[in-house]
Amino acid sequence: MYSEARKAEIRTIIGQKGTVEVNSLAELFQTSRETIRRDLGEMEKEGTLRRTHGGAMLESTTAPPESPLEERGIRQMEEKKRICRYTAEYILPNDTLFIDNSSTMIYLPWYIPSDMQLTIITNSIGFLYETAKIINYNWFLISLGGIFNQRNLSVYGLDTIKNAEPYYPTKAFISCTGISRINKIADSSPHEAEVKRMMIDRAQEVFLLADNTKFMKTGQVFICDFSAIDHIITDKPIVGSDGELDFLGNLDIKVVPD
Repeated sequence: MYSEARKAEIRTIIGQKGTVEVNSLAELFQTSRETIRRDLGEMEKEGTLRRTHGGAMLESTTAPPESPLEERGIRQMEEKKRICRYTAEYILPNDTLFIDNSSTMIYLPWYIPSDMQLTIITNSIGFLYETAKIINYNWFLISLGGIFNQRNLSVYGLDTIKNAEPYYPTKAFISCTGISRINKIADSSPHEAEVKRMMIDRAQEVFLLADNTKFMKTGQVFICDFSAIDHIITDKPIVGSDGELDFLGNLDIKVVPD
């Protein structure tokens, strides 16, 4: 079993029980205790849990409840629509896309050319709902399965990771809670982080979609470093607008608009 799949299952177990034990997990996954300790150590760094003697416990301070998708979708609505217009310019015929569960992505289907042949993979029920309004048979939609997050209208967990394993998208579109020099790319909830990381690792190009309110903010769950990102698409020029953000201009990342 892949490390990300094990961690997804550990996250489900710890979410249900509040604690996990190294010995029990090693027996469950038929692997060594050292492997489980390594998984737990990585998850602690990500902010998912807190290590204890012989196991780990849920770190309740790391994942406050997310606002419902509908509520987040109307925040910075015009900025998110602008981001999606910029993003659509990078989508090419016959691309295979991964679309994450963020509220920004629900506007993207309205800006993708309807005659473009695409394969779209997503764990976002909200995104699928928007595509259903358009009814475009040029788009081959793949919905990942998993545990249903009612507030976020998305799915997560071990089944989501397993469903995602066969796919290597040409482009991955992800969002986040915060972008900072210290915490890099971070999110507020651990639930969907594994599938984001998996698609970031497998995609040929990675696009981070973030409105201007996300910059110089931190999140509780680490997603990835800047080195994993090829493009940052936002709603207005960022580099040069604030001295604290000038470091983005020194990275090998295309920032749009520049």
